[in-house]
Amino acid sequence: MSKTNPGNFFEDFYVGMIMRHATPRTVTEGDAALYTALYGSRFAVQSSSAFAETIGYPRSPLDDMLVFHVVFGKTVPDISLNAVANLGYAGCRFLAPVYPGETLSSVSEVIGVKENSNGKTGVVYVRSTGYKADGTEVLDYVRWVMVRKKDPTSPAPDPVIPDLPDFVSPDALGNACPIIDRDAYDGTLAGAHFRFDDYAVGEKIDHVDGMTVEEAEHQLATRLYQNTAKVHFNQFTEGQGRFGRRLIYGGHVISLARALSFNGLGNAFHIAAINGGTHVAPLFAGDTVFAWSEILDKADLPGRDDVGGLRVRLVASKDRPCSDHPYRDQGKGYEDGVVLDLDLWLLMPR
Repeated sequence: MSKTNPGNFFEDFYVGMIMRHATPRTVTEGDAALYTALYGSRFAVQSSSAFAETIGYPRSPLDDMLVFHVVFGKTVPDISLNAVANLGYAGCRFLAPVYPGETLSSVSEVIGVKENSNGKTGVVYVRSTGYKADGTEVLDYVRWVMVRKKDPTSPAPDPVIPDLPDFVSPDALGNACPIIDRDAYDGTLAGAHFRFDDYAVGEKIDHVDGMTVEEAEHQLATRLYQNTAKVHFNQFTEGQGRFGRRLIYGGHVISLARALSFNGLGNAFHIAAINGGTHVAPLFAGDTVFAWSEILDKADLPGRDDVGGLRVRLVASKDRPCSDHPYRDQGKGYEDGVVLDLDLWLLMPR
């Protein structure tokens, strides 16, 4: 019996399959600092314990996407080691703040499978949940991923496609962050003075700045999250694939776009939910990422008068500035250069 892990192929998955993933990970101040070095995120609550304590946090929490990446990374050896690409997300809820020194682990359940028409790959739908060591759920999300078949001649399973929510209800967002003292929230220190009431549904914001993806940074980031997917790491195998080179991890693109969104949404300090998302096109080292946002909706949160929910479409492009807000080509498909389409609930002080 082999003592190494080749990863699961498409035919290894079945609906109802439960995977308790190795390895629990204690996330430290060092991880938080390295995350900032990789993406340059500037949101004050996650940058300054003094700022966070002033508005009601016990200390500065970890960046929401750092939590997402660590929980996601745990799942890779079991779910996407043999992936062609991660395709999308739905129903992602950030359930509680996570602080440096806390330990995260992940459990996943397969909720759908569908073989592709080429007979060489299939799509696997999984619900993954992240936990703190005391059992507190901190993150819950669905993703779907295209996975290679080990044997193209193996029979296709009966297709099961889960019914996924279009968006997370605002009623489910209220516990995502503690009650804050909105009067103590200092816009000068936060680097932004626009609050919840200053944004209008339909408003579009070009985040202006761009960041070029470096091979070394991408490799460092995926190692930080212990993401071992071959498509990101192994140039020997990927050099023989359809692109001839390694893909940038989709979560890396999300973190870049989120960091860029500070310029225009600087007080949207917390991601409460990812309603849905699509990695529209691959990204490679050397590409420059730009981003823009559209305010899709605004919501009062039950029992909360300190923060409100902004539903935001966050779009990222490569090698294409976003002054003209690139998105879809008259509804027929995404415009050239668009690489990410993400639907978020963000919390912002009132």
